[in-house]
Amino acid sequence: MRRRDGPQTRGAPPLAGPDSSPAPTGTSSRGARLGGRRRLLLGLAASLVAGRARADGPAPTNAFDADADLRNLKLTDATEGGRRFVLLTPRWQNPDAPVPLVVLLHGLGETTNERLGAYAWLERYGLGSAWQRLKRPPLERTSKRGEWTEPRLAEVNAELAARPFRGFAMACPFMPNPRGAADLDAYATWIERSLVPRCRAEAPVIADPARTYLCGVSLGGYVSLEMLVRLPHVFGAWAGLQTAIGTWAAPRYAEKIARSPGKPMLVLTSTLDHWRTSSEALVAALDAKKIANTFRVVPGPHDQPWLREAGTVEALHWLDRLHEPAPTAP
Repeated sequence: MRRRDGPQTRGAPPLAGPDSSPAPTGTSSRGARLGGRRRLLLGLAASLVAGRARADGPAPTNAFDADADLRNLKLTDATEGGRRFVLLTPRWQNPDAPVPLVVLLHGLGETTNERLGAYAWLERYGLGSAWQRLKRPPLERTSKRGEWTEPRLAEVNAELAARPFRGFAMACPFMPNPRGAADLDAYATWIERSLVPRCRAEAPVIADPARTYLCGVSLGGYVSLEMLVRLPHVFGAWAGLQTAIGTWAAPRYAEKIARSPGKPMLVLTSTLDHWRTSSEALVAALDAKKIANTFRVVPGPHDQPWLREAGTVEALHWLDRLHEPAPTAP
């Protein structure tokens, strides 16, 4: 599926991000990794500063509101295996009707503080408000910046009218900034052996990899890809928002993902995302390997207001429509 909402512009020049892949031809592996990491951090820092600059002034109408955003969600603040995470579950969930589990990884700006990281999706990225908006359609704009085009807004509302948003459990763990393969290996071990089992013990979720999903934004998009290829037996679908990888790394990810086929993939970027060419490269690589994916370009920049208005809504809506129930016989 291909969707491009709003005017199309070329993305920024490709920036190489960290990956365990071999370096491009003519470049030493170590030199490429070091140079790529510098460019990655510069790009992520630029987006972080830009997001903060745009957030100056009056609070946006879609800012976090604990009472409103959590009115039908139960929040559990927990620590497991030495790491902090937040688990959000439907407040009135029937324990005999388990739901899927989604693990959501945050961006660079919250990697230095466990509390900021665990609460980033809820307080900064609009996770709670996205849930409420999808639960109470029709979806309406909360920003004047133009993230929602008329055709896309009508399309989402028609889909919600045809089949209402069901929801799932959402785990938001703190994610440290990985310094290399060893850090990524350790984080994957913690997710598999500590986070996912604890979530399944805390809430009635479906203990099936096919109904356990992974989602990440920016640096979290990169780390979530690394988790997906390390833990294909744990996760059944992946959603990446403005994923911060190098364009040259995209074929390597596609090659690894192809080894465990059949996982739905969402690649979500925006018209002014400086990582947009990376998302386009990833889609091209997935297509080359005949890996089914949904690609969507939403109007807007790489910042937190974009997530709160549209990015998080699009991700939750897509995840909720995986594994549609079988039609009832007449």
